[in-house]
Amino acid sequence: MSGQGPQRRLLGSLNGTSPATPHFELAANQTGPRCLEVSIPDGLFLSLGLVSVVENVLVVAAIAKNRNLHSPMYYFIGCLAVSDLLVSVGNVLETAVMLLVAAGTLAAQAAVVQQLDDIIDVLICGSMVSSLCFLGAIAVDRYLSIFYALRYHSIVTLQRAWRAISAIWVASVLSSTLFIAYYNHTAVLLCLVSFFVAMLVLMAVLYVHMLARACQHARGIARLHKRQHFIPQGFGLKGAATLTILLGIFFLCWGPFFLHLSLMVLCPQHPICGCVFQNFNLFLTLIICNSIIDPFIYAFCSQELRKTLQEVVL
Repeated sequence: MSGQGPQRRLLGSLNGTSPATPHFELAANQTGPRCLEVSIPDGLFLSLGLVSVVENVLVVAAIAKNRNLHSPMYYFIGCLAVSDLLVSVGNVLETAVMLLVAAGTLAAQAAVVQQLDDIIDVLICGSMVSSLCFLGAIAVDRYLSIFYALRYHSIVTLQRAWRAISAIWVASVLSSTLFIAYYNHTAVLLCLVSFFVAMLVLMAVLYVHMLARACQHARGIARLHKRQHFIPQGFGLKGAATLTILLGIFFLCWGPFFLHLSLMVLCPQHPICGCVFQNFNLFLTLIICNSIIDPFIYAFCSQELRKTLQEVVL
């Protein structure tokens, strides 16, 4: 499971470093620069993964339990929770297997370990792709609900929502299988990076447009109440802060991972890029942190879902 080269596995330990090392370590090569390596202890990595699993299981259970939440918007949120759940399960499972093999507790043939590694990598890659897709689908759904409010229920029907969900899952499984099968091809990395950039641009454009429309609506209300300065300014600042948090968390959690993939294409042998490669486990941890934060952004803000969640927990 541990990597022996920068391109052994797309979602494995690409730089061949061990995740269980001191928190901050200056690694120096004889011919390269001194690098700051932020290593994540196995216990912390597994704990974050388990927190993400529990959190997203509760979201899925709450949506499944309450029939009032059986709508396209909540189905997209539920699928996002399932994707984040699979991301965490895949990473936790891979780390657990690595530790068991390293400790000698799990004795298996190299071929069996290799097949298990392929399955887990497909699971992680597919869930990452589907997670990004459902983040984009939620943005599109919210955009349609604002700009096509009167026609929203005729545009976003349950049948169309299920078709979109099925298409996303099928495309994620197929693409992840191809990505892992051809992980050593530059085109694979370029496709993944391009996909991330496209999702980032899509979300930024849609949410900025929604914020502009909301501010315009607030100005109209202010004119009616003859308070032209107070409402738009306060609403605009609050909306801008919300938008900054939403897109900022997305970029901070996913950006380093795709920066890693980009540098594998641009400068795989450069010493400075090698310093970035040594922090791959940190980048995976940030993705798991995003799986923990997503329910608070997209699910727990719903009063109906919070009420159902209390019923599920109690």
